[in-house]
Amino acid sequence: TLQTNGRKASDIEQSLDRWLSQFPKHLFKSITFDCGKEFSNWKTISNQHDIDIFFADPGCPGQRGLNEHSNGLLRHHGLPKQMDFNGVSQKYLSAIADKRNRIPRKSLHYQTPYQVFLSYLKCLA
Repeated sequence: TLQTNGRKASDIEQSLDRWLSQFPKHLFKSITFDCGKEFSNWKTISNQHDIDIFFADPGCPGQRGLNEHSNGLLRHHGLPKQMDFNGVSQKYLSAIADKRNRIPRKSLHYQTPYQVFLSYLKCLA
């Protein structure tokens, strides 16, 4: 979960660029966005980080099922659907993400997402 300076395409691009620049290229193969205009700078993100960008069809949240499920879980932590995130600190968002990423998942053979992510980083080192 990344905090941005706003919802403009340039805000999203800057936040993603800062975050993706921390990691080796090719660690992330793709990103799937919804069709919001805040993602209109997708080509720049794709070219700068050599990453494929996909878009879910409008009205088909199931195409981003894991994301939609994760959003529902975030609501349990006091982040309602229509919340204005301008008053939420990156520290708080990161703490929630950290908690979620330390829960073992059946789909990951009962490893945590954090463990799987670190194993990918080690393979690229």
